Amino acid sequence: YKIPLVNIIGDQGSTDFTNAYNIYSVLLTISTAGLPVAVSKLVSEANAQGRRNQVRRTFQLALCIFLALGAVSFLVMFFRADALAAMMNDTKSAPGIKAMAPAVICVGCLSALRGYSQGHMHMTPTSVSQIIEALCKLVVGLSLAYALTQAGQPPEIAAAGAITGVTVGTVVALAYMVLSFAFARAKEPRLARDVPDSAGTIIRDILHIAIPVTLGSSMVGIVTVVDADLVQGQLQRVLLEKPECWALYAQYVDFTPLEAAIAAWKETLAEGASATMSALSAQVDKELAAGTARSAALTLHNTLESVSRTLYGNYSGALTIYNLPNALMAAITASVIPAVSGALTRRDRRGASRVSSAALRITALLACPMGIGLYVMGTPIMQLLYPSLEKEIAGPLLSVLGLANILVCLVLVCNSILQAHGFVTLPVIVMLLGGGLKILANYIVVAMPTVGIYGAPVGTLPCFGLCLLLDLLIIARAVPRRPRYLEIFLKPALSSLVMGAAAWAVYGIASRVLSRVPEGGTEAVLSRTGSAICTLGAIGGAMVVYFALVIALRAISREDLSLMPKGDKIARMLRL
Repeated sequence: YKIPLVNIIGDQGSTDFTNAYNIYSVLLTISTAGLPVAVSKLVSEANAQGRRNQVRRTFQLALCIFLALGAVSFLVMFFRADALAAMMNDTKSAPGIKAMAPAVICVGCLSALRGYSQGHMHMTPTSVSQIIEALCKLVVGLSLAYALTQAGQPPEIAAAGAITGVTVGTVVALAYMVLSFAFARAKEPRLARDVPDSAGTIIRDILHIAIPVTLGSSMVGIVTVVDADLVQGQLQRVLLEKPECWALYAQYVDFTPLEAAIAAWKETLAEGASATMSALSAQVDKELAAGTARSAALTLHNTLESVSRTLYGNYSGALTIYNLPNALMAAITASVIPAVSGALTRRDRRGASRVSSAALRITALLACPMGIGLYVMGTPIMQLLYPSLEKEIAGPLLSVLGLANILVCLVLVCNSILQAHGFVTLPVIVMLLGGGLKILANYIVVAMPTVGIYGAPVGTLPCFGLCLLLDLLIIARAVPRRPRYLEIFLKPALSSLVMGAAAWAVYGIASRVLSRVPEGGTEAVLSRTGSAICTLGAIGGAMVVYFALVIALRAISREDLSLMPKGDKIARMLRL
């Protein structure tokens, strides 16, 4: 969805969309992680004890709580959109924030319904509802974005049109979940003799699990929001205060308007006054409060914002690809917590350990090749998917994010394992430590004139490296029958490194073969079509190499596959 979207609305529209979506993503994480985890855990435990009335009462109270939270979130996003946009250092994202506000009302209902379904180990309704969301975003969002762009609307309005697809998708998905819930309830036995806990006790249990789990799971989104604000703010500050950084982007950005705007603003300053970002921001706030329509300060502010939107748009394109592997982890984390909780409730520690180890191994088998692949093929992938972006900017950003992706995926699953064992606050503390490290690193690195936007993903590596290290140490010390890390991680890591080398070699050889010297030129150039062929060929070859290594090294077992759909059939095919 976001790949064609960026090519429709461009780098500035991509920044506006990303900033609006980052605000929403924290609430979206509650829908896909926080409340469903709390409800599924409590429902799974009640089911294991045969307490059907407890299950129904838990669901009803969860629905009421998050309906109220959804209404509050809607009011904040709709009526404070301008303030939220300013907080992101992108005032043009306000229309998108408003367009997304109605969706958050549905988020709470979706959360409760998905948690109820997952607590019964029925994962299909959640999956189908998420597919419905994606299809509506694809059809409605892209259609509106394209129509608005063709009508000559500015990028921020086209981005708001794209975001409308998100809202429509949420509403339609909720309608499906309501129907699915009604059919499921109709099949359940009505007679139950258990006495449910009091409303206060159930609400306390829900909040005791949901708040830490939500904070832990949404820390990625929260850190992303803070980081986006910081990176764009630092970019604007350096562009104003250290013009030597312009050399980094001279071939991608026309700095003539910015140079003229800076000169005009400096003429309005008092003699001896410093031309700093803080001075500009103070002047802009003063003029906006006074109702000034146009001034040298406002013109400079808008010009700086425009340049930073262009640069950050390339980073947001890389972030889209970076987030794809993370999205796959939602399925694993949603399955781990009710499975482990149910096993622990039955005092089956061996079963809980088996599920935890299998979840880590499957995550490593997925995350390692994806991360190494993005690192090796960052620039070719960005050139293939985003012809409207600058591959020389976006490619190196994606390569760094690829390595970080391995750490992020493993951290998400480690958090779920800890939460399932009752350690609900530790992942939050760990993520806070890592998030603080990321923010500090990016604050320093992005402000360097010789680094700039290329430093935006740098803080992600130490952030999630620290989180993963602490999570694995806590699991080893606090969880009974701890997983054997060397057995889990060694084979996927080795297979991925060999796969990455194969992808690099295939792309290098193919690009030399397909390169041609243009008429009148002296150096061989690879055409866009040739680059696409090389990229797809390298990815295809890497997949074959990795699959063969996983089978040869026995990196996955029949027990692991039994946790996956059609796992037993796959195991028979692979003769495991």
